Amino acid sequence: MKTNIIYRCLSAFIALIAITACEEDGERIYLSGLEENELSATESHLVLSQDNSQQIVLSLVWSKSELTVTNSGKPAPNVLATYMQISTQDDFSLNFVETLEKTLSKAYTGAEINTIAKNLGIESDVSTPLYFRIRSSIGSNLESVFSNVVTVNVTPYQIDMSVGFILDADKQETGRTLASPQSDGIYTGFMGVAGWYNFFLLEGDGTIWGNTPEDGNDFQISSAEDCWNFWFPGTAGCYYVNVNTNTLRWSALLIPALTVSGDFAAEMTFDRPNVKWTAVFNTTSASTLKIKLNANGKQYDATTKTDDNLAVDTPVAFAQDGETLRFANQAEDITITVPGAGEYTLVVDLNNPNRWTYQIVSGSAAPEEVNPYVYLPGIGDGEGNWTFDHYLALYDEDKLAYAGAVNVNSAWGYTINIEKDNWDDKYTFAEGDAYSGTLVFKGENNLPAPEAGLYLMETSLKELTYNLTPVENQIYVVGLHDQWTFDVALAATTTPGIFSGDVTINSASPWGFQIHIDDSWGHYYGGSEGKLYYKGANITDDASLAPGVHRMTIDLINGTYVIE
Repeated sequence: MKTNIIYRCLSAFIALIAITACEEDGERIYLSGLEENELSATESHLVLSQDNSQQIVLSLVWSKSELTVTNSGKPAPNVLATYMQISTQDDFSLNFVETLEKTLSKAYTGAEINTIAKNLGIESDVSTPLYFRIRSSIGSNLESVFSNVVTVNVTPYQIDMSVGFILDADKQETGRTLASPQSDGIYTGFMGVAGWYNFFLLEGDGTIWGNTPEDGNDFQISSAEDCWNFWFPGTAGCYYVNVNTNTLRWSALLIPALTVSGDFAAEMTFDRPNVKWTAVFNTTSASTLKIKLNANGKQYDATTKTDDNLAVDTPVAFAQDGETLRFANQAEDITITVPGAGEYTLVVDLNNPNRWTYQIVSGSAAPEEVNPYVYLPGIGDGEGNWTFDHYLALYDEDKLAYAGAVNVNSAWGYTINIEKDNWDDKYTFAEGDAYSGTLVFKGENNLPAPEAGLYLMETSLKELTYNLTPVENQIYVVGLHDQWTFDVALAATTTPGIFSGDVTINSASPWGFQIHIDDSWGHYYGGSEGKLYYKGANITDDASLAPGVHRMTIDLINGTYVIE
């Protein structure tokens, strides 16, 4: 159905002033083209769950009304407004939700549809029809037109606001959670993180929280679409996290060490990937022991930001609560029982945010140390002289991810060996090519080598992937005097992997600076005290240097830098 509206210049001049001017009093201009939209959907049945909450589960598209005016020399006014309506009634006579749409399509995640179903009163785990239609309007005092109605049968899941899901920087689930026992929007729990680790928090209703997207607002939170990720300070370790969606603040309490005192004394070892603390001890007989657990923490929040010097010293103490642990104002006795003489391990497990536990394990259950390097025999041989001279350094313990610059000159390919001089325990080629692919442990085929030259190599022994990026004839110094551009370059020298050049330092950057091998923002080094760390904390040497021109030399292969 089309609707024609007659505009008279004298009576509707204000509405038309943006699009036309009357040539004489009484001229009539006709606006037409408002039509019923044709609406279609990709699905007719949806079963929602937490597993598909972040996936696109439903898309709708509709036709567009093309408004025209009878005066071909003048454009049609931009007065068309399009709304998506969703209801539990096919005639939309009762409650419905309505959103203004700017495009000709709409995509919903599972969490978004689930939230709409909840707000419309649909019962969880029951298939119920939702009705969709498009409403088009060219004025609040004019009759709207409606599209056809599309029906989608939706089975929603129970929205659990007692759990907050930790998402990584790409908003993918990590399997870790924080807890809100009262379902009150306050999420707490322990996390084991690397320095500068960053994340988002997903609530049960689909809301994603991150940092307020403005510089200088560390530890302030926002659910805006353009929110930044939360980020921790530069110190890796055990943090107690509190995300408060009511006050729009979050905090991170670092526990650098956990001390055991009482019938035996020890400094516990932190198992970061599993968020556990362990301590090995010996007894000469069966006994019941009383111990205390406490720590001296460092509190980071919106007042301290990530400044280590401003972090507030905060005592941390635990008390026994049946078979679990809880925070206490001061450390209280915790009773443990050992069945006989021998070696035991005290394990404090903080991984479950709803249940912190402790137990005694016979023998040594201390976490295995992660190798700080992996080695690349064959990658730089040229003539077949296989050695363990080339290596990659650990930069992400959770992913067992290693990286480093390597001058490749390989005749027969290479392997990734987990220990120096250990020829047996190695990762080999599974699928891919010379520049990226997947690995297999103790396979038959060497990884194929690319053309000879300098490369940045990254590998994850957890995800079984590898990636090689060519390093060209210059690298970049980014962030000096807070200028985050790729204008300052260091040129390659005659020695592979070494780059050098003059840089001007006007003033110290509040964030330090980085070394980038290209302008992708994804391949960079931080560092301190002359040592480079792949994706590490920013270099802050500029704060101690006098303004002026300085010679900077970067050795990517050996991971060092010098500023003279």
